[in-house]
Amino acid sequence: MPEGDVLLRVARRLTAALADLPLVRVELRWPGVSDAELTGHTSLGTACYGKHLLTRLDNGHTLHTHLRMEGRWRIRHTTTPPERLGRPLVRAVLATQRWTCVGEELGMMDVLRTRDEPILLGHLGPNLMAEEPDVSRAAANLRTQGGRSIGAVLLDQRVAAGIGTIYLAETLWRHRISPWRPSNEVENPESVFATAAALMRRSADAPTLTATGLREQPTFVHDRAGLACPRCGGLIAVASVGEPPFDRPAYHCPACQAA
Repeated sequence: MPEGDVLLRVARRLTAALADLPLVRVELRWPGVSDAELTGHTSLGTACYGKHLLTRLDNGHTLHTHLRMEGRWRIRHTTTPPERLGRPLVRAVLATQRWTCVGEELGMMDVLRTRDEPILLGHLGPNLMAEEPDVSRAAANLRTQGGRSIGAVLLDQRVAAGIGTIYLAETLWRHRISPWRPSNEVENPESVFATAAALMRRSADAPTLTATGLREQPTFVHDRAGLACPRCGGLIAVASVGEPPFDRPAYHCPACQAA
């Protein structure tokens, strides 16, 4: 599932593509929202909150989408006559006279009043992709989790929104923390969330996605099982963290990430 860095990049692209001009084509192929009257209105920009995308319009409404595992937005020049987009995987089309944004295999979609966004997102923890993420509140949420593993807690969007398996692995590796350490034994959770937010922000700002800052090696431990740890030389391993059916792979170095 895409993580915070990917969502921020998508939000920026949608914001730029739909800026300044009214929508001349709107197709929402989703139950309950297909008849929403959005044509003729102008986008005020798209924001991301964790893994959610919020395209706000000048009529006081927001188009909310979620990529889930397979979703993506593709952007291309608007053509005359309009491009035929009859493929079953197309879920949404938003077009101005300049650009057409096509949402494919989106996993969630609804239209709501912009002022009701807090109701939609109220179950989530603080947004780690915010300009100034509230790591203190994220840490306070973590402290309510008792002895639950830190890996499972980082993946829980109710604690903090935006982290997935990549930034779980890369963040804990930097702090030398095992994904299975009880979260109530993590001494400085604020710094853990600050690291995750900083890594995702840097990746979103980079020319290509990278959790390391390096183009040639985008991760240090994630998806590198069996390779040498770049810090200590031990072999990187992978095992499930979290509670079924929501458990996920956690890449880590057993030699230098203390349990």
